[in-house]
Amino acid sequence: MVRARFEESPDFVQSLARGLGVIRSFDEEHSSPTLSDLAERTGLSRATVRRSLLTLAHLGYVGQKGRQFFLTPRILELGFGYLSSLGLPELALPSMETLARRVDESCSLTVLDDTDIVYVARVPVRRIMAISLGVGARLPAFAASMGRVLLAGLPDDALDEWLARAPTRPLTPHTVHEKGALRAEILRVRDQGHALVLQEIEVGLCSIAVPLRDRQGRTLAALNVGMPFGQGVRERALKEILPALREAGQAIENAIVAVAPAVEG
Repeated sequence: MVRARFEESPDFVQSLARGLGVIRSFDEEHSSPTLSDLAERTGLSRATVRRSLLTLAHLGYVGQKGRQFFLTPRILELGFGYLSSLGLPELALPSMETLARRVDESCSLTVLDDTDIVYVARVPVRRIMAISLGVGARLPAFAASMGRVLLAGLPDDALDEWLARAPTRPLTPHTVHEKGALRAEILRVRDQGHALVLQEIEVGLCSIAVPLRDRQGRTLAALNVGMPFGQGVRERALKEILPALREAGQAIENAIVAVAPAVEG
């Protein structure tokens, strides 16, 4: 009743509410709806939905292919603001510190920002990269294990749009950079639920990453463990580190779910 009364007040911005309704109408089963599909799902007129879509497209949040529309990676900016309000790094750090001690390797947490990943938390054990990594550091998403996990969380159309515009030059002789092979690798990451990268960012460096998801199964961030390259590193990453990484990721997801209702309230 209170909600209905507010919607009739002069403070209620109807166009904003309608635009958000259009955004919420995209999901896994409706990742590329037509204008008619969105009108049916929102209960709004085609003209209203069209204006919302054109505005969202102008702002960079929606793309179009023929009669179908899709959300672009820029929509993640809205989720990043939510993560910031949750204090995700603070929620994740206890589990990250436990993980780093358990495997005796550095652990990091990142989010996707356009074509890069951005570090939002890190627990270093030793320095194994030539470049210095800390909170705010950026790496190209396509060649990083955390980047591939984050890209695997995008709908197919958004992933294709990202691949079409993102620079993917090889960083080492081992970098998977050709667009077709890269897309196939990202889809493999989506199926298996983790990404293992061997010397693609920097020679001598390997990392393995898993996604962090919200209650709806949407990928919010990525968690990884980095390690030096050496004999048996693949076997160690998959048999020793991955189970510990998944356990830490589950603990962080549980922490996110635990605080989400209070934040939403």
